[in-house]
Amino acid sequence: MTATTETRIHVGGASPYDVVVGTDVRRHLRAMIGEGVEQVAMVVDTRLEPFVDAVADQLSDLHVLVFAVPEGEEAKTADVAASIWDSLGDEGFTRSDVVVTLGGGATTDLGGFVAATWLRGVRVIHVPTTLLGMVDAAVGGKTGINTGTGKNLVGAFHEPAGVLCDLGYLDTLSPEELASGMAEVLKCGFVADPEILRLAESADPSALSAQDPVLRELVERAIRVKADVVVADLRETGGRDGHPGREVLNYGHTLAHAVERVSGYQIRHGEAVALGCVYVAELAHRAGALSADTVDRHRDLFSRFGLPTAMAGVPFEDLHEVMKVDKKARGSQLRFVILDDVARPRVLAGPSEEHLRAAFDALQTSDD
Repeated sequence: MTATTETRIHVGGASPYDVVVGTDVRRHLRAMIGEGVEQVAMVVDTRLEPFVDAVADQLSDLHVLVFAVPEGEEAKTADVAASIWDSLGDEGFTRSDVVVTLGGGATTDLGGFVAATWLRGVRVIHVPTTLLGMVDAAVGGKTGINTGTGKNLVGAFHEPAGVLCDLGYLDTLSPEELASGMAEVLKCGFVADPEILRLAESADPSALSAQDPVLRELVERAIRVKADVVVADLRETGGRDGHPGREVLNYGHTLAHAVERVSGYQIRHGEAVALGCVYVAELAHRAGALSADTVDRHRDLFSRFGLPTAMAGVPFEDLHEVMKVDKKARGSQLRFVILDDVARPRVLAGPSEEHLRAAFDALQTSDD
């Protein structure tokens, strides 16, 4: 596969769309927007303002409104969303107009939420600029903002009209940001695609770049995992034959979201996901479901890419309280996606506090 080759991954369902993966694929933005559009609202991470002109130049026949929003989770607030709504009203933004997001996962979540709620839904196209955004936030139609009590507690399902994963943006990322995205890639491997894990185990983490065919295959495989899951269960109503359905994509996220919230979002999402995946692996082992070898494989793979597999300084009680308001909870009962083996996920409902604490203690005592 050459660097100029493009891959189109079709996401079916009631509102089908394509995810285009390759280099310089943002040139397809105008065609993806289509005809009959007068205005485009571009929601962009403030750090990416230098890239706006290169995107907006393709939309010279349209009126482009640029909304630079705070970086990271600080963008995902009701106040930021409301300020965009007010501006859209002032500009006469109609149902035939389009929102475009340019940024990482948080910008994608926010822009998608604005599109889902303005006039009860306008089209949105995502141009993710981080690995995390490409394999997670941009695909699947989940949008959301945070509240004082938790992450993504306010949101809507709103599938994009298209996604342009321009791999060239990956070369703008710090090693830490690239590693953060790898956490979601590895998650997809553990829950659905063992080949992702094999590729990751043979890859040189220091060599990952936009030009690396291994990284590209990892991106495409992770997107396909998510696409397959959301087509089968868009609104997270449940899978078949014991499969968790869309909940499977939340593997590791119950603890991860709690860690993010307790830290004041000072930890990267992927770093929190790595901790969360190791935690549920330990929990599954204590529940008699997962082998010790597969728990060790979690630790080995996440640490291989520079991600944390141990933490300190956060009391279990603090995290436990936040986990109780996790979206997957049912009443007072916590629910976790766990594994019986690689690519064999299921839901563990109401684990004992003894097992919850023991798995947490394992995070404290790791040698990593």
